[in-house]
Amino acid sequence: MTHRLTAIPAFRLPENLRYTGEPSAWAKMTRPGQPMHSFLEAAFFDDDRNLWLSDVPCGRVFMVSPEGEWKVAHQIDGEPHAMRLAPDGRRIAADYRHGLIELTGPSAFNVLSTGTEGQPFLGLSDMSYGPDGALWFTDSGRTSFSDPTGRVYCLTADGDLRLVLDCVPYSNGICLSPDGAWVYVAATRANQVWRLSSRLPQTGQPMVGAFLQLSGGLGPDGLATNKNGWLAVAQAQAGRAYVFDALGDPIADIRLPDGLWTTSVTFHPDNQNSLYIVDAQTGTVFTSNIPE
Repeated sequence: MTHRLTAIPAFRLPENLRYTGEPSAWAKMTRPGQPMHSFLEAAFFDDDRNLWLSDVPCGRVFMVSPEGEWKVAHQIDGEPHAMRLAPDGRRIAADYRHGLIELTGPSAFNVLSTGTEGQPFLGLSDMSYGPDGALWFTDSGRTSFSDPTGRVYCLTADGDLRLVLDCVPYSNGICLSPDGAWVYVAATRANQVWRLSSRLPQTGQPMVGAFLQLSGGLGPDGLATNKNGWLAVAQAQAGRAYVFDALGDPIADIRLPDGLWTTSVTFHPDNQNSLYIVDAQTGTVFTSNIPE
């Protein structure tokens, strides 16, 4: 049985933090002719239950307290698509313009990597840490079916950077199963979620398959799993999110009451049935409780 649910607002970007100036180069490229107050992505909760969000065109990273207070934790001259807390506490970001970076202060950062030798990043998109400390991240650039060369990388806990895939029609959201055995990748322009083993072969690319085939909107964007093995999918430009079990069977279809630019999903650490869904069009984070 698939539950059809409607999410409710949880947090909304305050008016005083909504950008009103000239659109950035990223905004002009992705939403030509449209004003953009923000573009919220890559939601996750930290151990203190603060919600973190990246604002790509404005170079900002927000921290939202459990009480709903918004704070600009970082603002840089860049385009952070995603940020995560490394196992050692560092704030690592996938920046579309600069590559893989470490946020070292409110407006400072260090570039950790711009790609491998002779193969610079196309434009990073999303990231996720595995239980073993390895960082998996996507490099989408402007790839699609007409140029299916989106990439997936893995940076091991020892610091070795490996190109895992280079054949994805816009590699976007990425997450791992709770036991770290499987890696899920949103192939946005194919409207699919791909799955591969995190145990990579010694050389060459791993075998990968389509775990989910979706339809409508632009395709899957952000992904998240919970301790039950459920996979949540933000369906871009469709105003909805989906939840599937570990076998790929549908559990829930969640609609947003406002906004179509569904970018990101995350489960609350204290309630694995509580899903948070980000809509970049309205600058709102919605929530829904998923029945068993």
